[in-house]
Amino acid sequence: MVLEVMRSDVSLQIDQILELLESQLTSAEVFTAFFELEITGRIRWMRGKNYVRAL
Repeated sequence: MVLEVMRSDVSLQIDQILELLESQLTSAEVFTAFFELEITGRIRWMRGKNYVRAL
């Protein structure tokens, strides 16, 4: 679900992603997903707590 709300051409702040998913996932689940997605190279961290989907 986390990867579905992210785009490769627009960065989103972690707070925006949490808001988009608040009715479906807890914040702990989102942070766990972020950790796994970043480790596997599917998302990238950018300055200012921004994330983008990796190509």
